[in-house]
Amino acid sequence: QVQLVESGGGLVQPGGSLRLSCVASGFRSNYYAIGWFRQAPGKEREEVSCISGSITGGSKDYAESVLGRFIISRDNAKNTVYLQMNNLKPEDTAVYTCARWSTLACRIGSLGVWGQGTLVTVSS
Repeated sequence: QVQLVESGGGLVQPGGSLRLSCVASGFRSNYYAIGWFRQAPGKEREEVSCISGSITGGSKDYAESVLGRFIISRDNAKNTVYLQMNNLKPEDTAVYTCARWSTLACRIGSLGVWGQGTLVTVSS
């Protein structure tokens, strides 16, 4: 069964860090671009980061709102894509979901596989 499962969300204080995990099953995640998306209450979903498919790691890009604070990476042996989130701000509060693009390249093709999402709350 092809699926993505996220974990690692929770409650964190402003300035804190969290690492989200996106574990793939039923396919090799490094053969596809994987994106991290977030949706806050009352707001549209946005892609915060994406890593292209590659046996060597993949190119990475970030939304301007998280550039310099978030780091996307993959562990091919674990078939997992991570999102390290540092210096978190209250405006980062959202449900974070990973999704698979249908090609090796970010934002090329369609998004066909989605995880269930994990809630990140940044609050003091």
